[in-house]
Amino acid sequence: MQLTAKGLYEYKLESVDSVFRATLSVERESEDIEIVRVKIEADAPAVPPIFNLKWSHPVIDVQGVWHPNALYQKSIRADWIPLLDSKSTSSAPVVSLFGGKGVNRLTFAFSDVLNVIKYDAGLHEETSDFNCIVAMFDTPTPELASYEAELRIDIREIPYYTCLGDVSKWWSEYESNKPSRVPAEALEPMYSTWYSFHQELTPEAIEEQCRLALSIGCKSVIVDDGWQTADNARGYAFCGDWQVCEEKMIDMKAHVGRVHAMGLKYLLWYSVPFIGVNSEAWTRFQNKLLYKMDHLGAGVVDPRYPEVREYLIGIYEKALLDWDLDGFKLDFVDVFQQQEQENESADPGRDIASVPQAVDVLLSDVMSRLRAIKPDIMIEFRQPYISPLMRKYGNLFRAGDCPNDAVQNRIRTLDIRLLCGETAAHADMIMWNPNEPVDSAALQLINILFAVPQISVRLETLPQKHLDMLTFWLSFWREHRDVLMHGQLQPQHPEQLFPLVTARNHDRSITAVYNDCVVSIDDAATQKIVVVNGTRGDRLIVETAKPIGARKVRILDCMGVAVSGFEIDGEQSLLSLSVPPSGLVILESV
Repeated sequence: MQLTAKGLYEYKLESVDSVFRATLSVERESEDIEIVRVKIEADAPAVPPIFNLKWSHPVIDVQGVWHPNALYQKSIRADWIPLLDSKSTSSAPVVSLFGGKGVNRLTFAFSDVLNVIKYDAGLHEETSDFNCIVAMFDTPTPELASYEAELRIDIREIPYYTCLGDVSKWWSEYESNKPSRVPAEALEPMYSTWYSFHQELTPEAIEEQCRLALSIGCKSVIVDDGWQTADNARGYAFCGDWQVCEEKMIDMKAHVGRVHAMGLKYLLWYSVPFIGVNSEAWTRFQNKLLYKMDHLGAGVVDPRYPEVREYLIGIYEKALLDWDLDGFKLDFVDVFQQQEQENESADPGRDIASVPQAVDVLLSDVMSRLRAIKPDIMIEFRQPYISPLMRKYGNLFRAGDCPNDAVQNRIRTLDIRLLCGETAAHADMIMWNPNEPVDSAALQLINILFAVPQISVRLETLPQKHLDMLTFWLSFWREHRDVLMHGQLQPQHPEQLFPLVTARNHDRSITAVYNDCVVSIDDAATQKIVVVNGTRGDRLIVETAKPIGARKVRILDCMGVAVSGFEIDGEQSLLSLSVPPSGLVILESV
């Protein structure tokens, strides 16, 4: 079977002959945006064959390729590389091809964010064209009778980040993808126990960090793995019962109450899919598993069983009611996968055939039932669980684990921000060696300025200068949170890992410089312009490309201490400013 439809490109829908019929159509939304519609149906439910939607795009001023999991590899991909993939709990089906000035050449996105979709734009060497593809049903798929999806094509010559923002809005307009509300507390700095404690937790130690974290500006604590087990081996053999380990966490309710009394919110970690072989729940659910992960000592429960879904939701409801929690950190949801063959020894009783659909029911019900108890409930998911559907299931997206890696944290947080809309984007927990020079340690914070900070160091071990630095930058972040998190975000040069990033609103702009480059300023209407030196160098080059008016200039070091101040006339010029490493310059209208 092959169908063809013409629009901005010639699109081909290909598959083998089967009981399924298909239609392919194109609707132009504007001069440079169109929607390609795919409809597949059969007279009775059947397992569909692979359907490939294909088109090509010439490689003309394309310098890089962005997709949600690109991380360091934002370079052009070959068409013989394995395809990218996404599903409801991992990544998202979108690719942006951009030119040397960050201008969009082609951004395409697919509407099916529930099922496993394979997709890519790969360079075909013989023609210097991108072979673009969206593959449906290329992984185990249950029977279905009909399927519809849309491909959004955007070739507007505008910044790539604007195109990606429009994709995010397009996804959110589908009723099935409606994002959850983000409470104000989700946009406050948080303390996390993971890197600083791992599983070796005690109420006293947590509460001591909470007292210190509150003093530097944190408003919540996330207590990670370890509260539920005496085993500190980092495995998951004891997951599944989710009872407090009384050897560690004596009187959980009283402990949470003491943290609340300090003025902090309390979020607790859970691994959603794992049932450990050493848990009491193993006997109950060992025949209701999708598969086993022997290296972790656990199995992955099958959410197609209503009993499994109710068990998991009931655990979170009980914890919320018993301990008065404020949120949950729900982990490992990407391991729910449809298997090639069903487990023959599995118990009967599934009420849903599709694993992705069952996960959608599970996680949607988790959010709705917890929110019914506490309307401002916070639910965190970590990268790559950042699909449009995850915005429905949770309201915090955290960068994937990158301990002590400031550059990777910058890349990850910005990749999240490009697609997450109003969902609160959080940095991975920052940590550093207490013997670091203070301006080097400050880079951990400066690289995540455009996300909500999470801190995970033993605060009592930090030198006073480090505490002063941390207090200053968290104060700076909270003061400028509106522009940093809700202003227009402009991450430049993804192919160079975002060396210069600006966020701006009607009267303020903040630019962070992570490489030795020129910062161009041309907006006289901006009352306050901040340029942050995110390097170990001591100089910033600022070009006033247009007159910006007379300005009062202040230069601060990484601890917020003023080192110089003067005025400029703001005429068109090139300024070489002496700014300490990890310091900043503030230019305010006179």
